[in-house]
Amino acid sequence: MPFIASQMKKVFFTPGPSEIFFTYNDHMRVALRQQIGSISHRSKDFESIFEHTTSQVSEVLQLPPTYRIVFAAGATEIWERTAQNLILETSHHFVHGAFGKKFHQVAQNWGKDAQLVNIENEFIPQETNADLIALTMNETSTGFQHHADNLEAMRKLNPNALISLDVVSAVPGMKVNFDKVDSAFLSVQKCFGMPAGLGVWILNDRVLNVAEKVGNKSYHSIPSLIKFADKNQTPSTPNVLGIYLLGKIAEDMNRRGLQAIQSEINYKAALLYQTLENHSKFSIAISEKKHQSKTTIVADCDDGNTRILDYLSKQGMILGDGYGDKKDQQIRIANFPVHSKEQVELLCDSLEKFR
Repeated sequence: MPFIASQMKKVFFTPGPSEIFFTYNDHMRVALRQQIGSISHRSKDFESIFEHTTSQVSEVLQLPPTYRIVFAAGATEIWERTAQNLILETSHHFVHGAFGKKFHQVAQNWGKDAQLVNIENEFIPQETNADLIALTMNETSTGFQHHADNLEAMRKLNPNALISLDVVSAVPGMKVNFDKVDSAFLSVQKCFGMPAGLGVWILNDRVLNVAEKVGNKSYHSIPSLIKFADKNQTPSTPNVLGIYLLGKIAEDMNRRGLQAIQSEINYKAALLYQTLENHSKFSIAISEKKHQSKTTIVADCDDGNTRILDYLSKQGMILGDGYGDKKDQQIRIANFPVHSKEQVELLCDSLEKFR
């Protein structure tokens, strides 16, 4: 049966893929006119695109100047590359949801001694002897978000370990001190408002030194990725169009300013939490306020989520259902830079009217 799009204009509050960034279509039209999808990844044109995108992403994330950016197919691939390149023997995974758990499973699949600590509502920094510590800054499946102080505490307790940080649904919606971590990664289908299919991996010099000791020989090993990145290239043919569009969207974000973006995220999050807390049908999934996500708001539904999802869908507002065993009991609301204050205010009005 052919796909027939609905005539109603929808707003996707789903936590990835989500709503497409305001300027994405304009940049896509320019890209098509310039035939960006056909250029060689060994051309000077691509080198210019690579340099522009990495510089704009570095600026919007406020990366330290010594950190490099390389590209992958997505965050899931970066789990694999991390296990291959950065774990000599042991890793320590602090898990507060499905995505942190999946990263732990990937490390185990690669034969690493991967330790797991389950976190509920509170995170207590710990000392560990592992080669690599894995943290998920914002757990998309549960709505748990690390407080900024957690990174600094973990670095102080573990000065010699590599710290790998999943920032998939966190940045640039929340501030992250990247100088406290060695490796960080994201996918573009959440806060950057793009279709899926591109991963961004942020690496410092410590990572390269460890990767060289591990000695992984895959074509996309960290030494290979960095060698080509230093020439504004990639080892193999990348998602050229995605890299181009990411650079343009990051440039738009820089034009607006990170402080303005994050201030609006905080306002919208406060409005959503207030609406849900004051409603008799919902309760916030994460009870500890300092760990309540600003970008992925998760709530339990008293009598399941079918009615509320249907109710909002008829108004053109598409929310995420729960993840895993919470699929039918929770709602997940994306609060990304693309979601305007007016859209969130309208959503809150509709939530308040739901009975």
